[in-house]
Amino acid sequence: MTAQEKLNQKIHNNFHVCVGLDTVFNKIPEYLRNSKNPVVEFNKIVIENTYESAAAFKINFAFYEKDGLLGIENLLATIELIPKDILIIGDAKRGDIGNTSQMYAESIFNYFKCDAVTLHPYMGFDSLEPFLQFKDKLNFILALTSNKGAEDFEKLKLNDDKFVFQRIIEKVKEWNQNKNCGIVFGATNSKELEDNINLFGDLPVLLPGVGAQGGSLEDVVKIFDTANNQNYLINISRSLIYCDNSSSFPETIRSEIEKMNSIIQSLKRKQ
Repeated sequence: MTAQEKLNQKIHNNFHVCVGLDTVFNKIPEYLRNSKNPVVEFNKIVIENTYESAAAFKINFAFYEKDGLLGIENLLATIELIPKDILIIGDAKRGDIGNTSQMYAESIFNYFKCDAVTLHPYMGFDSLEPFLQFKDKLNFILALTSNKGAEDFEKLKLNDDKFVFQRIIEKVKEWNQNKNCGIVFGATNSKELEDNINLFGDLPVLLPGVGAQGGSLEDVVKIFDTANNQNYLINISRSLIYCDNSSSFPETIRSEIEKMNSIIQSLKRKQ
């Protein structure tokens, strides 16, 4: 299956939650910390108890790369645990000059075998082109992020009174010749999402910022439903994977993601 087919299948079945595997040793349940490999064991429990309700898994490479060779081994082991019909997003935020990007693209897609990647666009089209040449993959390009620093550049006004992030969205639509582009758009500010959703067109949208960063799951679903747009993934990381520090963690996380899906589906029926 292509990345697009994996995503479309989940969205067709009303799944929109992307589980973020931003695993930190000192945050995982204490009863797992003496395991042979606590990080992989924790990720295994998360995956086994969420995959039936998840639309995708997003793995933040930095949380693994910091541990050197062991971290890379944990990253590879985690990817192997994810069922083959579920979208795997390598959250690596790449984007560099052409030759370097070619190496990054081969690493993410050929070596790690991720279905999708996050990219930053600030070096222009040629820095992303090697990724876009992988026609069966997805590329989520940063438009408006959920951090405070988004004010520094992303929200600067251009001469035509558009924000930088709005120009990025326009460019991504131009670059989407292979229908393998999406955008990252922060969900911490519902008004910004509501004001800009009509710019997205048919681009898949990855939305960070719901949960621990304060974004509202309910607001996001309502805004997309009102716009008659179902092409989105709501990333949930810390507030989901660290929802319980006890030995009941597997049951709790399963219940939590099922609850999120119930909320999403109930809001859709009300629109």
